[in-house]
Amino acid sequence: MLEEEYNPSRWNLFRQQQRRAELSERPFSYEIRAAEESDLADIREIYNYYVTNSVVTFDEKKWSLAKWRDKFAYLQKQKMPFLVAESPTGQVLGYALVQPWAGKSAFRFTVEDSIYLGHASSGKGLGRALLEALIAACEANGIREIVAVISDKGAEGSLALHEKLGFVEVGRMGRVGFKFGRWLGTVYLQKSLKPTKKRGLFGRLRDSPDDARADADADAD
Repeated sequence: MLEEEYNPSRWNLFRQQQRRAELSERPFSYEIRAAEESDLADIREIYNYYVTNSVVTFDEKKWSLAKWRDKFAYLQKQKMPFLVAESPTGQVLGYALVQPWAGKSAFRFTVEDSIYLGHASSGKGLGRALLEALIAACEANGIREIVAVISDKGAEGSLALHEKLGFVEVGRMGRVGFKFGRWLGTVYLQKSLKPTKKRGLFGRLRDSPDDARADADADAD
């Protein structure tokens, strides 16, 4: 560049555009690992974006860090899989977890999943990677059924993702939620797993009826 062509503001703009181009050329990479308490601030920000900007969650008030800490402790106690995708710089890009389907002990082999991505991380295959890892973690934990409860509006991507990974629609409920001035329904999907470990939830180590029958048949032979 000739001295008479040099313009500081133009040069700064050029450098900013160059840095943006360099960032956009970097491959999208991440590591999926178990969530830690130090991740909760990022998780809160990811979730609260959807609370205030979408109908994919029926929550209407932002979650506090204290509320996330309580949930994290509860899921840890129940030994529920809770995963995050972390960027090379240490930022949480998204998370996936399961929680007990209901508080009654007979539901101990069934969970409900929840997956949220940072706004800038969508459309890059991260949701699929997180759900696949979550399914594997559930099977390793002895879980037999995963239920997904998804809004019937504004969550087409989530519905498609679950169906691609073998979830089957088992029911719908209409007009059960009201958010942003409109009525919303829910779609229920379910996937049967192949657990690699015989473990019940709620701290109960017990075979399922299928396992009990298999053991009985083996004894009869």
